[in-house]
Amino acid sequence: MTPKGVIISDTLWCFSVGGRRQQRFKNRSMGVTPDIQSAFRALADPTRRQILVHLSQRDMTIAQIVDEFPVSRNAVKKHLTALEEGQLIRVESRGRERLNKLEPVGLKFVADWFKYFDHFWDEKLNSLKQVIEQSEKQ
Repeated sequence: MTPKGVIISDTLWCFSVGGRRQQRFKNRSMGVTPDIQSAFRALADPTRRQILVHLSQRDMTIAQIVDEFPVSRNAVKKHLTALEEGQLIRVESRGRERLNKLEPVGLKFVADWFKYFDHFWDEKLNSLKQVIEQSEKQ
């Protein structure tokens, strides 16, 4: 079973199956953990990103996803495996079908990692705005 993470203040905690919590990172030393690394690896491929877009609209079987892309069933299966390893999707068995669902918690880990850098961009953009406003006054 894959560990799940929870954000508590500025720390990302990951709870294992046994309930033991392990600290993954703090905002002061924002490292890329293996969990997040797998998510970035999965997001690096444009086909996988497009699969996520489809899954954001509805849950889909492998056959339904294959119908949307000009690739083989095996290729789609490999993409889904990478997305599942990155904790971006989860698979539920319903009878003989395997239903692929978007996993919002995995996406939140990635979004939180990017959010850490927001203050950097805010500062740079504010500085640029001030320079532009000063040059317009002159």
